[in-house]
Amino acid sequence: MIREFDLTGRLAVVTGGAAGIGRAICTVLAEAGARVVVADRNGDAAASLAAEIDGLALPFDVTDAAACEMAAADLAAQHGPAVILVNNAGIVMNAPSLEVDLADWRRVIDVNLHGVFHTCRAFGRHMVAAGRGSVVNISSICGEVTVHPQPQAAYNAAKAGVNLLTKSLAVEWSGRVRVNAVAPGYTATELTLLGRSKPEWFSTWLAGIPMGRLAEPREIALAVAFLASDAASYVTGSVLTVDGGYTAI
Repeated sequence: MIREFDLTGRLAVVTGGAAGIGRAICTVLAEAGARVVVADRNGDAAASLAAEIDGLALPFDVTDAAACEMAAADLAAQHGPAVILVNNAGIVMNAPSLEVDLADWRRVIDVNLHGVFHTCRAFGRHMVAAGRGSVVNISSICGEVTVHPQPQAAYNAAKAGVNLLTKSLAVEWSGRVRVNAVAPGYTATELTLLGRSKPEWFSTWLAGIPMGRLAEPREIALAVAFLASDAASYVTGSVLTVDGGYTAI
């Protein structure tokens, strides 16, 4: 292995780590040598994956700021502070803006934007104190362009917020902690099941992707591993788009 990609001995926390892209990220980071903490609201699923990859399970809800602080403090006390944080937890709800229930709007913003801030602050304070660390936020092409035909203004707005939060923290914590984001395009996970079941949506998606297919979760995870590693030692405040060319058109 090229030494800059080696994560041996590093403690890595992945939120929303029990399924989809998060599961792939946990697996890839473990393959690179990291000790991975699978953080997920579903404690049983987190524990199951942690056993598979010889990692740790840490169940908590990213929308609960106090729970995030407690999880970070407990982890640091028992195993030392995490030096890698991947903010992957996210949800999407498809509803026209004139009809969306405001509770659903708030829930999407709460998980996808507030949750990223809560975990960045909770785990980031330990990284900043230690003077080292790498944060990778999972954004989306939806934070860069308006996707269609599905209506999802709340998700788009939240991911745009994640992009600028990433850049803001990168500047604040420069010289101590690197903060970057990966912006996946359409990926074959549970999150895109609804769209893949609708021929009119799915055909529109594929027509807009020059590579003509969805990403596999592992392809996103490998980009995360790069940003988490020393191979990206001079990369901070960046949003790495992994979308098969979708946003290049």
